[in-house]
Amino acid sequence: MTDATAVGSDHLRRAAFVYIRQSSLAQVENNTESTRRQYALVDKALQLGWPRVAVSIVDDDLGLSGAQTTGRSGFAHMATEIAMGRVGIVLCLEVSRLARNNADWYRLLDLCALTRTLIADTDGLYHPGDFNDRLVLGLKGTMSEAELHILRARLDGGIRHKAARGELRRGLPTGFVWGEADGEILFHPDEAVVNAISSVFERFAETGSARRVWLWFRSNGLLFPLQDTRSLGREIQWVVPTYHAIHGVLIHPCYAGAYTYGRTRSERYVDGQGNVRSRSRRLPRDEWAVLIRGHHRGFIDWETFEANRMRIDTNTRPRAHEASGLTNPSAAGQASREGAALLQGLAVCGHCGRRLRTHYRGRNARPGYHCAGKNIVEGRGHFCLNVGGGQIDAAVTDAFLTALQPAGMEAALAAAEQMEARHDAALEQWRLEVERRRYEASLAERRYQAVDPENRLVARGLEAQWELCLRELSQARAEMERRQQQAPRALTETERQSLLGLGRDVRRAWSAPATTDRDRKELLRTLVEEVTIVVKRAEYHALLAIRWKSNDITKLEVALPRSNPPARRTDDETIDIIRRLAVHHADGVIAGILNRQGRRSASGDRFTAGHVQGLRHHRGIPCRQAPSDVPDGELASVRKAAEALNLAPATILRWIEDGFIPAEQPTPGAPWQIRVTADLLSRFVEETPPGFIPMIEATKRLGVSRQTVLQRVKRGELQAVHIRQGRRKGLRIKVPETPADLFTVPPGNRG
Repeated sequence: MTDATAVGSDHLRRAAFVYIRQSSLAQVENNTESTRRQYALVDKALQLGWPRVAVSIVDDDLGLSGAQTTGRSGFAHMATEIAMGRVGIVLCLEVSRLARNNADWYRLLDLCALTRTLIADTDGLYHPGDFNDRLVLGLKGTMSEAELHILRARLDGGIRHKAARGELRRGLPTGFVWGEADGEILFHPDEAVVNAISSVFERFAETGSARRVWLWFRSNGLLFPLQDTRSLGREIQWVVPTYHAIHGVLIHPCYAGAYTYGRTRSERYVDGQGNVRSRSRRLPRDEWAVLIRGHHRGFIDWETFEANRMRIDTNTRPRAHEASGLTNPSAAGQASREGAALLQGLAVCGHCGRRLRTHYRGRNARPGYHCAGKNIVEGRGHFCLNVGGGQIDAAVTDAFLTALQPAGMEAALAAAEQMEARHDAALEQWRLEVERRRYEASLAERRYQAVDPENRLVARGLEAQWELCLRELSQARAEMERRQQQAPRALTETERQSLLGLGRDVRRAWSAPATTDRDRKELLRTLVEEVTIVVKRAEYHALLAIRWKSNDITKLEVALPRSNPPARRTDDETIDIIRRLAVHHADGVIAGILNRQGRRSASGDRFTAGHVQGLRHHRGIPCRQAPSDVPDGELASVRKAAEALNLAPATILRWIEDGFIPAEQPTPGAPWQIRVTADLLSRFVEETPPGFIPMIEATKRLGVSRQTVLQRVKRGELQAVHIRQGRRKGLRIKVPETPADLFTVPPGNRG
């Protein structure tokens, strides 16, 4: 330990730093005596000979832990000043205030030793450059780090021991509150909160998709309760539901009556800037610290929770900001169109919840269904569902006609009467919403009545809050009345007898020659709400869930056709692509295009030039022939055209889509081909020619949209050039002095 007389003139010429730190804000607020003792170290610096103007107080780190230097701006500033040789002494209450880990502590000692900076605490004065003092300081730093470890281990052990009994009170998910007894978890006392959570599991049991549950809440205009899981209180906020909120309810084990602890783990890592940061990582179930099943009453049982998790894991989760999919849950009620696909507008993907689209293949236009969402597998886009519609339409038709038989009609009428007897889930939610709004309005009124009328600053704010609550109450009442008017009415006896008699003639009417596909679709929609399809390609069958208008669910298993190995043949779609490509490309190029599209030959192998040649000879497809008159310009790919035009390939693709650059693509997946002609090169210039104006001015002058201008450029009605250099790049349009009317047909296009 260095004597106080070791303070020399070299130290006194530099500044004295008093470092002050408390580990948490609670300590700063409650342990005020310790804070006073640290500020009193200024007097000790004065006693050692430093003038008051040379003493600096570093208290920027109050309320921060000393376990690491990340985020401690005061410690970083002090270390910088020490390294610059501007600090003569550092005073602290004890060395643990400076650092709680040896890495930061010894780095500080090295800096102090190099710059001959002293360190002082309540025990004495130390010179880090002296071996004995450095030994004592190193021992103190090690004990400081060990003390923090021991304290943390004691607290963590007590927490884990209490959590193992299911009595550790932590934040609960929305819908639960802590009871009076140890470890007691109860439903939230607010009936509206419990009803909203119950509706999530009821709708998921019907649809099997978290996304469909979220869309049901959004389509009915229902709010969702939100409770901070870090809080032990019962405060609830009603917000617009999000997909992640619905998904979080379905996968949380607490709703199945299970108590869990240690589902996440905090990990430290080094970011791209070299800073040490922490992140939370979800752990698999077998690594959870505590899992107590049947700990409390849940909204569902554990078996149902396991089934729901398995179903969610098999579903395809939508990507953020994805425009495809079902955006209107009532899309099933759209007008029926021509076509043999009976489930057009009714079929729903059982993997991701999107509305399925219809397609027709082959010479006989066989109907099929596919999902609009694509997944990237090995660099290629694949539909998460793509299946033919023949067997599926037949199974749904049979179930529909069976339901219309007299026995089936009796069951349908009974289901309708049962549906009339019970309250609609959305209507019940709105009734609870009206009650909540009424209470909030009465509470706002009582607050306004209790305020002093002379205090207009407060009275005006409370009056505005009261008026807002009244408007929200009026809106909730109007919505509830509208839904009550839309409730299904009871059937009369005449209507019951008419429906029972319909079951005897419906099969004959369904298969009658005069009945069109549109008529069958309209008839099917009278009872069927939607059909969820899950394809098990490996098992050659599909699982159907028919949801009727009465909200009853009928599950069917439909066998899909198996391929017959002796009669293998290439599908008609691939043959059609080969027929279109053979006009422009050689057999080897066609094989590469088919392989990029993920297509396989009849034997399941990748296409080669020999395969393509054999298919052409067998189907009578002529090979590629060089044209007699060679067109002007070189036929180039997108990359070569981008180099010739001094543009980015992405810009070339965008102008191809807008029609500004003509290009050829025989089939999706085939490379775009651009003929680089003199006319095309003349469209890309460095400076704006006379008479050409920017796109936005052209749209204003013509009174049309940007897309319409591009279409007229594509048809040759307008001239356009592209400025590719300078600060303002883009299209320039040449607009006539007297622009023609939008619907005027140019003379060259007549006939």
